[in-house]
Amino acid sequence: MNIAIVGVSGAVGQEFLKILENHPMQIDELRLFGSKRSAGSSYRFRGEDIVVRELQHNDDFKDIDVALCSAGGSTSLEFADTITKHGTFMIDNSSAFCLEEDVPLVVPEVNGEDAFNAPRRIIANPNCTTIQMVVALAVIERLSHIKRVHVATYQSASGAGATAMQEFEEQHRAIVEGREPKVEKFAYQLAYNLIPHIDVFQDNDYTKEEMKMFYETRKIMHSDIRTSATCVRVPVLRAHSEAIWVETEEELSVDAVREAFANAQGVVLVDEPAAKSYPMPLFVQGTDPVYVGRIRKDLCNENGLTFWCVADQIRKGAALNAVQILELRVANK
Repeated sequence: MNIAIVGVSGAVGQEFLKILENHPMQIDELRLFGSKRSAGSSYRFRGEDIVVRELQHNDDFKDIDVALCSAGGSTSLEFADTITKHGTFMIDNSSAFCLEEDVPLVVPEVNGEDAFNAPRRIIANPNCTTIQMVVALAVIERLSHIKRVHVATYQSASGAGATAMQEFEEQHRAIVEGREPKVEKFAYQLAYNLIPHIDVFQDNDYTKEEMKMFYETRKIMHSDIRTSATCVRVPVLRAHSEAIWVETEEELSVDAVREAFANAQGVVLVDEPAAKSYPMPLFVQGTDPVYVGRIRKDLCNENGLTFWCVADQIRKGAALNAVQILELRVANK
């Protein structure tokens, strides 16, 4: 298996390297690609120093089986044909192809079979907030069809990339040292603050991030489900949290839902309120599952439930999900 990583110097690209380093998959060749600025640098992988190539319109992807891409939407759009023209499968972590009808949008625990219907040889990785939510929603959907979802997200600095993480940490240092914090990656200072604004506002006053959750959830779950989201950037370095309210067609008991979560693939149940046991970003970062807790009946809706879920969005919300799609392709090669 010959694999390429496009955008290796970014937060997700670095996570690709970490996951593949310890993966049992046989990798015959790994090629690394980046911008002109990153080209020439090198990264250690399985005892070998691999030099980063500049991403260009050439034949560098010939003989590559799968390319894991996380270099931004404009780069994905520009280079998709270059990457796939020799038969390479492109697993893309940007939003460029997420809602294209002929590009599957895949979360393996939910709709893994869609990965085998990719006529353009492109498979899209969903938005990080959508991924962790649909892993949990799919568990409930198997018990009763979900009609509506309300969700408030609490998204960490890492969702905006490696430079955003650095800015967030530097803001804390600046404040402690009595300096004016630098604000470049976020609309406002994130340290000691909350920002109810992620991505650009749309004509309906929802942000693009919030509308992604509406449309992507429908596409992944092949459902008429309706999702209303409010996405908030919070002063946490890594791992996203979500408060989720669902309305199902049939009334479900908390015990039945809790049992379903306990037995679900990719989910870890952490739900013992009396013991103060519930998922938190502090303990979730760097791990793979979606953690679920605080499961209870919705006091406003007899067919409603509410719960809390947390996941490391660089891993399950991005790099890990892409590698799991790669695993599907390898297993059925």
